[in-house]
Amino acid sequence: MSDSGPSLPEITIKACVLGVVLSVILAAANAYLGLFAGMTVSASIPAAVVSLGVLRLFRRSNVLENNIVQTAASAGESLAAGVIFTFPALVMLGVWEDFDYVWVTVLAGLGGLLGVLFTIPLRRSLILEADLRFPEGIATAEVLKAGQAGGSGLRQIGLASLAGGLFKLGESGVGLWSSTLTAAGRVGSSAVAFGSLLSPALLSVGYIVGLNTAVLIFLGGAANWLIAIPLCGAVGVAPAGAAEMTAAELAGATWSQYTRYIGVGGMLVGGLWSIVKMRRSILVGVRSGLRAYRGAAARGEAVPRVERDVPMKWVLILLAGSAVPLFALYQVFVADVFVSLPMAVLMLVAGFLFSAVAAYMAGVVGSSNNPISGVTIATIVAASLLLVLLMGSGAAGGPAAAIVIGGVVCCAAAIAGDNMQDLKAGHVLGATPWKQQVMQIVGTLSAALVVAPVLSLLLNAYGFQGHASAKDGALAAPQAGLMASVANGAFAGDLPWAFIAAGMGVAVGVIVLDEVLAARGSAFRTPVLAVTIGFYLPVELSVPIFLGGLIHEAIRRRRGRAGAHEPPGRGGVLFASGLITGEALMGIVLAVPAAVPEWGGWMGLAGEPAGAWPGAVLLAGLGGWLYAAAGKPTTPSAQN
Repeated sequence: MSDSGPSLPEITIKACVLGVVLSVILAAANAYLGLFAGMTVSASIPAAVVSLGVLRLFRRSNVLENNIVQTAASAGESLAAGVIFTFPALVMLGVWEDFDYVWVTVLAGLGGLLGVLFTIPLRRSLILEADLRFPEGIATAEVLKAGQAGGSGLRQIGLASLAGGLFKLGESGVGLWSSTLTAAGRVGSSAVAFGSLLSPALLSVGYIVGLNTAVLIFLGGAANWLIAIPLCGAVGVAPAGAAEMTAAELAGATWSQYTRYIGVGGMLVGGLWSIVKMRRSILVGVRSGLRAYRGAAARGEAVPRVERDVPMKWVLILLAGSAVPLFALYQVFVADVFVSLPMAVLMLVAGFLFSAVAAYMAGVVGSSNNPISGVTIATIVAASLLLVLLMGSGAAGGPAAAIVIGGVVCCAAAIAGDNMQDLKAGHVLGATPWKQQVMQIVGTLSAALVVAPVLSLLLNAYGFQGHASAKDGALAAPQAGLMASVANGAFAGDLPWAFIAAGMGVAVGVIVLDEVLAARGSAFRTPVLAVTIGFYLPVELSVPIFLGGLIHEAIRRRRGRAGAHEPPGRGGVLFASGLITGEALMGIVLAVPAAVPEWGGWMGLAGEPAGAWPGAVLLAGLGGWLYAAAGKPTTPSAQN
């Protein structure tokens, strides 16, 4: 769709209402799922599918209305992730007894609003100029296009969605096989572990991002799990109780307590470097936005519809307006203007930096696999260092103050990564950016209004593991527990600083290598954040992404030999989008019986899973199907 044609309706009453309703529902569902299992489900594709079904009931609807619905709806899921990763830590630290509605709503709403505003000047540099795939954004656009057009493309997505959903149902619902294929062993006092998550969605992400990025993520994970973790055992760095642990448990604990922080240090340096590399694009975006607002000629048709962002003047006004209440909230929290003012400034600086990092990482691995917790840890570490200087290491409220800063930044970063996926989908579909940005704000603020009661309900019904609130079926809240430990550790001085420093060194080395490759004109590059993501994520996630990248490369080489003029793997993108869609939808469906135990009597009916080999065989079959699907032409039917 181009700007030269007639503009289709985008922000309509039915799209707004459906988008807000889905935002609220998905925020509540993901709040529980994240606290229960430590993970959330990206809502863009499920919301797009629901929108396609609902809006078909109306006589007139179009693909851009469906895009607006998923834009608003996915914002709710992302905000919930930012909230549950951080705010429960304040309960665990004993600062809050319950989730105060005003505190949670205002902090989450302001953080989410900042995430939207920070991505506006980043849109051009990340979507138009950077070589990023945004796998879930592309998948969402393909689902919407196929759903609107019908034809063989829609059938391909439908078959793949069914396959992905059944795979997830058999694994996580009925329990026919284990979700992870692992191998581990001890070598003296060291442990070596490796494995792969059996996930069609991650395989599809690897296919969409391509081999270069997939290799870098895999190398980062392999370097951590096959080199760094065994070295820790060899030099006597081991978690408490290591002697009683199995090899897999020892490797996992070493990664969680020590080597994961290599990725955190790498993200700090990589994030700063990414901002330096994007500085010109960001400045151009800000300046052009201001000129477009001031110049009468620029406000008219001279600015193509598909390039119109929210006017930069309003972005700056809203940013300044957001800083004032944040400063006031920090002042209430610490009751010291000489602390609350630097906190507000740090929050704005860190919020923009890590929103940019999260947006970039979403372009690399997608929103579902975006390591937002790593970004938040980096924020809490930086905030804690500043607060130690301002308040002293023995300050009673220091860790809680760092969590508050981290909470706002985490909400901003979570929203930024998701929003950039939505803007990528809109770019593919020919949507109007400013209309998507408005709906991102609407979806974010709608979710902020309901997330506090949801958290209070979950706290009173279940409580958190290891806390006085714990009841039967207590929620693990793993990220929040990690944030509380990091904040306490930063003030106590017992964080693994050597590993953070090592990560910084690794990042510098990767940056130098990438610059050398660029100077030589190499087609293979080493963007630093792709490598550090591999260090931070569990290695099980990087393996299927790597395998998907191999399939992409095999298809590219096959088509190169055949001399095809069609872009490599176009049919494969549709099939991969369907696999992501099916797994994401089934993930949300399975969250319902997890939240309402009396509805989940059928789950786990298979008894003890038959190991991982059935899932591995089925995943290999899906990989072969993906390879075959990439060679088939896709033909749309007439436009609805």
